[in-house]
Amino acid sequence: MPQVPQTFDAVAVRTWCGLALRALGRAREEIDAINVYPVADGDTGTNLYLTAESAAAAVEAVFAGHETATGQPSLADAARAMAHGALIGARGNSGTILAQLLRGMAQVLAADGETPHQDGPGLRLALRNAADSARKAVAHPVEGTVLTVASAAADAASGVEGDCGTVARAAYEGARVALAATTGQLAVLERAGVVDAGGRGLVTVLAALVETFTGEAPRLLFGAAGPHEREEGGVPQGAGTDAGAEAGADAVRDARPGAAGAAGAAGAAGAAGAVGAVVGGSSGPGGYGAGGPDGSGYERADGCGDGVAEDGHPAFEVIYLLEAEDTAVDRLRDRLDALGDSLVVVGGDGLWNVHVHVDDAGAAVEAGVEAGRPHRIRITHFGLGDVHMGAGAGRPPRERAQRAVVAVVPGEGLAGLYTEAGATTVLARPGEPPASGELVEAVRRAHAREVVLLPNDADLRHTAAAAAEQARAEGVRVALIPTRSAVQGIAALAVHEPERRFDEDVVAMTSAAGATRYAEIAVAERQSWTMAGICQAGDVLGLIDGDVAVIGEDVTATAETVLDRMLSAGGEMVTLVLGDEAPESVVAHLESRVRESYLAVDTVVYRGGRQGALLLIGVE
Repeated sequence: MPQVPQTFDAVAVRTWCGLALRALGRAREEIDAINVYPVADGDTGTNLYLTAESAAAAVEAVFAGHETATGQPSLADAARAMAHGALIGARGNSGTILAQLLRGMAQVLAADGETPHQDGPGLRLALRNAADSARKAVAHPVEGTVLTVASAAADAASGVEGDCGTVARAAYEGARVALAATTGQLAVLERAGVVDAGGRGLVTVLAALVETFTGEAPRLLFGAAGPHEREEGGVPQGAGTDAGAEAGADAVRDARPGAAGAAGAAGAAGAAGAVGAVVGGSSGPGGYGAGGPDGSGYERADGCGDGVAEDGHPAFEVIYLLEAEDTAVDRLRDRLDALGDSLVVVGGDGLWNVHVHVDDAGAAVEAGVEAGRPHRIRITHFGLGDVHMGAGAGRPPRERAQRAVVAVVPGEGLAGLYTEAGATTVLARPGEPPASGELVEAVRRAHAREVVLLPNDADLRHTAAAAAEQARAEGVRVALIPTRSAVQGIAALAVHEPERRFDEDVVAMTSAAGATRYAEIAVAERQSWTMAGICQAGDVLGLIDGDVAVIGEDVTATAETVLDRMLSAGGEMVTLVLGDEAPESVVAHLESRVRESYLAVDTVVYRGGRQGALLLIGVE
């Protein structure tokens, strides 16, 4: 038997995230299939998987950051990364509540104090705080949901003494019993003869916690009516043969820094089959806080039902991340609660995930603007059709476009530019690369028979390849052009002609991207060895084709040196994308430099917004 953690340390956090990701990948389809609260939503398992994927990736990143250092990250570092990853990657109501459960645990595990919460009693406290904080995050909690299952797990854990394995086993058993009882707590579940899908997902996550500390996974068979122990040699329903899902989970489970490479990306796509086309979906518009005890009277929030919201109920689902102070969020909760229903607000320490159903989507976003800075805003009209919808109110499904371009972009400015050019965009914020599921969502949102995918980042090549494979499995013809920078994507998009044959269009776009050399100007965060020598924190770095070529002290001077090196090999067009934190003078200086020193070379300038790099440079 492999060695298992004896206390809740950073390795245990990493192992748990990996095991939970694997388990949710296997159970995803079955959990999706029983999602009937408050209507047949069909994506709870997928939303939970994508949320867990984001949490696991964040923990892996923390471990990767300690590769060259002595030792490993602290429990606090790993727990906070898990919670933050889940928060920014949460999908739907089920994923949002899971993110708050993980945050509640992290608050205890990462708490400062003389006695670290790494043993059985500490785990008991963490489970209790998780259940309580998740319940507080929902404006109007309803019993018979994941909230009920989480509370039962915490109650069961509080009644035992022992190590982490003992406490985890008690929590799992309590959750399992509570899950079976949810069928009789909500009329909609009883009519369908199933248990709550979100609660089932939580039982799966707790089973992974048991395996983390004991080395043995509970032998669980999920039937529609609920979980029960299986006989030796039994095979869980819905386990499937998805090699991608197992490969992705295994990559994280292996607990090796950087292990979630190609296999992890493949697993991410392999288990992302039912993601909603516009939003990540939800566990039902009731959000475990529906107005009625049976959860009836709502249509699907993610556009996967018949596409028509019933009279008397909100028309829009609004979701966004919000940077705001606690006091402002308190006021926001009151305002959004008055505007609509299904309100769930999770997070803290200045970053929140907000979900609500309203008739006035603009008012919900404006409320966020008044409270702080909302971003990653997603608005879904319940009555609009998409690729997963049938006909609603006698209307035929929306016709697919013949061809579309899907691109990952690093800033709001470039997102606007790409959108104006007709592309469907996925925003990648600094330190927050998109998961494969987000790319699959974007492909679905593009709603085309043929899609050209531009990852615009060398580090996203595996993620993009996995997303492309998933989209192909769904009948979409996808061509992946391995663009490594947004300026290469701009060059490719400039020659895109939807009227051409698909292969010809892809060849032209690939050629244009490949003929574009790329560079960026950034600031070093720490001392490091580079191809150009040793840099210190605060140095200005000039990277050409992904490698550090220049180390300087001044942004403008470094940018000029980089541009001169690139143009020494020739060029006809210079593209400059200015980030928010770059000095305004740098663009004027470089434009002047090109005019005076390089005849017949044109310059075009774009504003990228918060794109991470101070400046992106492309030379065609």
